[in-house]
Amino acid sequence: MPGNLIGYARVSTDGQDLAAQREALQALGVPEDRLYVDHGLSGATRERQGLREALAACWAGDTLVVTKLDRLARSLPDAIAIANELTERGARLSLGGTVHDPNDPVGRLLFNVLGMVAEFEADLIRQRTREGLRIAAANGRLKGRPPKLTPAQEDLLRKLHGEGQHTIVQLAELFGVGRATVYRALERTNSKSTL
Repeated sequence: MPGNLIGYARVSTDGQDLAAQREALQALGVPEDRLYVDHGLSGATRERQGLREALAACWAGDTLVVTKLDRLARSLPDAIAIANELTERGARLSLGGTVHDPNDPVGRLLFNVLGMVAEFEADLIRQRTREGLRIAAANGRLKGRPPKLTPAQEDLLRKLHGEGQHTIVQLAELFGVGRATVYRALERTNSKSTL
């Protein structure tokens, strides 16, 4: 009796849509209730909840199905490690409908080439991001995240803290910010006073 088809889909940002991957996986025979997904997570990390669940669902005879190798991993070592983990369990890996055979030399070569291409694409994305940040900084358009508190709010926060009537937690709740923001505002006060 053939095993189950387990599907895995991933998008790198929350704004991206999984519809195309879902449709492709269902066309390959993956039932909706055996589809695991990750939203807004890079393929460069193995720490993905959906991937962990998909791998945990794969047993001997089952097949993990992905539309493309770069949805599974963005580095060759990760892709090989995932394929090896499946092979050790007696499960298979299907890339867009083609089952990867780790014992076939041509299949292994193709798998390694696809893994290298996925890693290369990830490297290009990182390089373009760094270049874009460098150009934005050179043109004065990279200013960082806007402050969570206005100067007037910081002054009031420091005044309230100085009066000793409020704890850090109370100040954070009062201004709708995290404790770290309160500490940073107070540190800026201390650094100004030592100048």
